[in-house]
Amino acid sequence: MSLLLLLLACGLTCLGQVAQKFAVESWRDQPCGALQKLRSGWLWLALFSLGLGLLVWLLVLQRMEVGVAYPMLSLNFVFITLIARFVFHEPIDRRHWLGVALVIGGVLLLSRHA
Repeated sequence: MSLLLLLLACGLTCLGQVAQKFAVESWRDQPCGALQKLRSGWLWLALFSLGLGLLVWLLVLQRMEVGVAYPMLSLNFVFITLIARFVFHEPIDRRHWLGVALVIGGVLLLSRHA
């Protein structure tokens, strides 16, 4: 159950980050003011996802040691890299992919402890 909550917290945080990216991308070519930006559905999805992710994270911290739980949030690095590459078509170099592989290895090592 703790691992599922941790994955949910990661998923919500990633959704929030991606929604932030979509929000600012939608503002790029529009000279709109702050009030117009506050009407962005992407912005509200980001705020909702990040807020809910925080609440789920608090549940995770009740159930897991912070020394195990917090490093496992590095899965966000993996998920966001994949989203950057395949959704936003951003170039990812070899060094970055090596970092992703190392993060996955570290998460696998930690998951055996959880």
